[in-house]
Amino acid sequence: MTNITATSQIIDNTRSTNNNTFALLSLTSLFFMWGFITALNDILIPHLKGVFSLNYTQAMLVQFCFFSAYFLVSIPAGKLVHQLGYKNGIIIGLITASVGCMLFYPAAEIQNYNVFLGALFVLAAGVTILQVSANPYVAALGEPETAPSRLTLTQAFNSLGTTAAPFFGAMLILGAGTVALESMTVEQLKAHEAESVQLPYLLLAGVLLLLAAIFAKLKLPTIASIENTPKETQKDVIPAWSYSHLTLGAIGIFVYVGAEVSIGSLLINFLGEENIAGLEEAEAAKYIAYYFGGAMIGRFIGSAIMQKFNAGSVLAYSAIAAIVLIALAVISDGQLAMWSILAVGLFNSIMFPTIFSLALVGLGKSTSQGSSILCLAIVGGAILPLIQGSLADSIGIQLSFIMPIFCYLFITFYGLKGSVPK
Repeated sequence: MTNITATSQIIDNTRSTNNNTFALLSLTSLFFMWGFITALNDILIPHLKGVFSLNYTQAMLVQFCFFSAYFLVSIPAGKLVHQLGYKNGIIIGLITASVGCMLFYPAAEIQNYNVFLGALFVLAAGVTILQVSANPYVAALGEPETAPSRLTLTQAFNSLGTTAAPFFGAMLILGAGTVALESMTVEQLKAHEAESVQLPYLLLAGVLLLLAAIFAKLKLPTIASIENTPKETQKDVIPAWSYSHLTLGAIGIFVYVGAEVSIGSLLINFLGEENIAGLEEAEAAKYIAYYFGGAMIGRFIGSAIMQKFNAGSVLAYSAIAAIVLIALAVISDGQLAMWSILAVGLFNSIMFPTIFSLALVGLGKSTSQGSSILCLAIVGGAILPLIQGSLADSIGIQLSFIMPIFCYLFITFYGLKGSVPK
């Protein structure tokens, strides 16, 4: 009888492991897509800056509208996931993001910057719901001790999306704007450049709808430790804010996303500076792939490293390396400055998934609330790029990179001290 019970338990464990593996593989497509979508903003900024004759601060409204959605939508998204479950949250997020992509078509037709910003907000709202649903789901699909490694691995596919997007954007958006320049008036040229975003975003809308249909058919495992049962109410759940490592983790997410987005948003313009590389926009856009490609490689490496080393320590050492590289980019010129700032992506790699998973440790049924708080903190990607854009307008684009250094100093603290649950 004991042997039969043991055999049955082995079969159940094997089935559970297989289900978790299948779920992880399915979720990697979502990480790829929202990475791809987010990285396209770095192409849109210089493109729309030229189309609408914007300064750096105005151009950074692209990131402000995109990432402010995290602040406004995260809490409602957490409640949505709490009520409907993680799978339904994923489907709703995909459909919402698809609608946002479709809105780029009328925005380009009427050539209105504000409508572009509205479309970006809707798109980002869908991505926010995806993040609130998928990140804690991945963290819970296995042992808590390996959650940082597991989330880092899936985030590597997010980086694969951010690496592919610059080539896609350079070819279909920036490249399309250079066609038939000589035969066009200024008005015709601006209209042509505005309309060059229509096809790429319609293609993205179709892919997102296809993924929504696929996930509607998939059977994903229910995670008892984070899914709330119908009998449970909010009174049964400890507020996530009461955990100090979650609160500090939210600040960590705020400054990390702000730093990463600020750097990526100004890369094309930075590489266009005569004392750095003097590259044209379409050519400089391809170098963004090195920035995000470094993050992709780093996440695969980091996933393996954190199987053996403390995740908080790895986070702190990565932040210190980023500080050194940014300082080199600020005080040097030419190839050294260019490759120093691009190499920051390698050390950014493990930061978001590591901070996210460390902040969710031990939250139990408060996980969905904690996840929504962490996603709310992604609003750092809206606020800090505006600050760096303002600095670029006032003291120059190269010196403006001093700002992210302060962000990485806090991340160093969080890795060493702040991430320890109390």
